[in-house]
Amino acid sequence: MTMGDASAAYIRLVQHLIEKCLLFNMNQEECVETLSRHANIKPVITTVVWQELEKENKGFFEAYSREMGNRRSRAQEAEAEHIILQMINASDC
Repeated sequence: MTMGDASAAYIRLVQHLIEKCLLFNMNQEECVETLSRHANIKPVITTVVWQELEKENKGFFEAYSREMGNRRSRAQEAEAEHIILQMINASDC
């Protein structure tokens, strides 16, 4: 295997791992941290591969970002509602 083949294989591995991160609804920052911690992949490598995937799949990543924003908003709303209910219940005592 030549150096170029090894580099291409490594990039494909990183791409595959990023795709797995997407399945777990991770954003870029979470994916970079996860791959650094658990797969020992340098953050700069994950970032560059992520950016190239974004360029090649612009529509997908725009939709993914919107959906992630919506999910996070719903989660934040649910968390706020939970905190408010706890405060109400605590004041009833």
